[in-house]
Amino acid sequence: QVQLVESGGGLVQAGGSLSLSCAVSIRTSYPIVVSWFRQVPGKEREFVAAIFWSASGTYYGDSVSGRFSISRNDAQSTVYLQMNSLEPEDTAVYYCAALTTPGNVYRPQNYNTWGQGTQVTVSS
Repeated sequence: QVQLVESGGGLVQAGGSLSLSCAVSIRTSYPIVVSWFRQVPGKEREFVAAIFWSASGTYYGDSVSGRFSISRNDAQSTVYLQMNSLEPEDTAVYYCAALTTPGNVYRPQNYNTWGQGTQVTVSS
């Protein structure tokens, strides 16, 4: 239905900024929402941010609200995650995910399409 490819991860010092990209390829249907999640070893996948694909509206996780910003470029079919004021606790593998059927955007179990992930490491 949808194919996702993330890019932009890397190493950054605490307090710095990093931008992630998620290229969205539409195969058979459009996503309702495109989101970012993150995961560290031994922990559950954590919701970071979401944006509606064909409407306005964004959601943010409590731990990133005010520091991260999600946006969409329709012409390039890309979703971005701008991460500012990064903290060592933001270190994780970041995944782009597409919600193609109505459901709770905060629950990773509702997403059926995932990118391969990109590592973000924030040094103290």
